[in-house]
Amino acid sequence: MARTPLILVSPSIEKCGVEFHDLSVSLSVKYEKAVLQAGGIPVAVPTTTDRQTLAEMVRRVDGVMLTGGDDINPGLYTRKLPRAVRKTVDTTPDGGGRDLRELMLIEETFLQRKPLLAICRGHQLLNIALGGGLVADIRHQVPGALNHQRMDKANELVHEVTLTSGSLLASIVGKRIWGVNSSHHQAVLQPAEPLAAVARARDGIVEAMELKSDASQRMPFLLSVQFHPERLTERHAGHRAIFSRFVRVCAQKVKS
Repeated sequence: MARTPLILVSPSIEKCGVEFHDLSVSLSVKYEKAVLQAGGIPVAVPTTTDRQTLAEMVRRVDGVMLTGGDDINPGLYTRKLPRAVRKTVDTTPDGGGRDLRELMLIEETFLQRKPLLAICRGHQLLNIALGGGLVADIRHQVPGALNHQRMDKANELVHEVTLTSGSLLASIVGKRIWGVNSSHHQAVLQPAEPLAAVARARDGIVEAMELKSDASQRMPFLLSVQFHPERLTERHAGHRAIFSRFVRVCAQKVKS
């Protein structure tokens, strides 16, 4: 009997946990449910920045998933933020070491050629890890942009995106125009060199990225999305299909 694929999922770190008010691991159950529904078993990344430990974790699993969460340290993608923009960005020191940990995870995932699905914050950090930048605050830096920070409708479709014909994402959802949710104030406008934008909102915000065709053989699966498909799997087949395809590729790694 084939082993069920293990998916390494990177959680947030809460500043005040339930027990003793320690730093605490935080992960929406919707990520876990989406992976379980697709036939995988989610495993949380330990709160360490020890490279050997993280490398061993990646080695023992069949795929890696990066999740949403707090703002990324702006020092990772810019030397200076305009004053008005800085006021919108959380510059609190990352006591849980999440930025560094996930940068290491991305590097190890590429080195070990494991399937990678990056969501929201993960989508943004992937772009930074591969040499790209970030819009620190859409409202201040993208004139005429849509309101992408619709936390009030986190479980609903709030705007459409246009998918690139022939892309992995288009093949998964089977559409060119597709509805997504939106709960972010930072974003990618220009993908890093190895990546291609395969979905954009009408204001130019990159809603999904994949490896360019000449680089796609380096990874068995790579997809990053700015939206939160894990919050839409119950009612929307296309969003559910993202996890199904990802876990299916991870299952193939088990067999190999």
